[in-house]
Amino acid sequence: MIDAVGLLAARVAVGLSYASHGTQKAFGWFGGPGPAGAAGFMESLGFKPGAPYAAAASYGEIAGGLLIALGAGGPIGPALVVSGMTVAAETVHKKNGFYAGKGGIELNVLYASAAVAFASSGYGALSVDRALGIEPKTRHPIATTLALAAGILSAYAVLAKRDFTPPDGTLATPTVKGGEQNGSASTQAAQAGG
Repeated sequence: MIDAVGLLAARVAVGLSYASHGTQKAFGWFGGPGPAGAAGFMESLGFKPGAPYAAAASYGEIAGGLLIALGAGGPIGPALVVSGMTVAAETVHKKNGFYAGKGGIELNVLYASAAVAFASSGYGALSVDRALGIEPKTRHPIATTLALAAGILSAYAVLAKRDFTPPDGTLATPTVKGGEQNGSASTQAAQAGG
């Protein structure tokens, strides 16, 4: 019984923590940016228009976290977590190294690792899947592998859609004449008034 209680505690901690990130984006809870702020952030990452990407991220985090906390849906919740953490790591955190204190991928790795562990080991006796008697089907190795692979592939499909082109009418006009370059002697003299 202690293993079932331990799995339940881990699922609730990981699942509700992950879901809370989605509520920050979707509803502005827990000091989050809310839908408008999340949409703007998504656009800054190249996901345009930002609102549908923000909604997908928000509700994917909420659903994935709640499925894990409840122990429901077999590998579906973990696949959502792996997908979301792959996108977050690639777009925001990878450039900052590993440790979370410096904005690195540490949290992404921890959430994704916990998700893979739940997908592969199952949710335990104190889970919705076990109560409904569907755990053997949801824990089948092929189902688990396909779900996690789908999560990773969907993350890279989303990443491939990033768009960094500026909106129409926002291209900057050149600030220097034809053959001159910023920092050249003639440009510096002109800027100095001489």
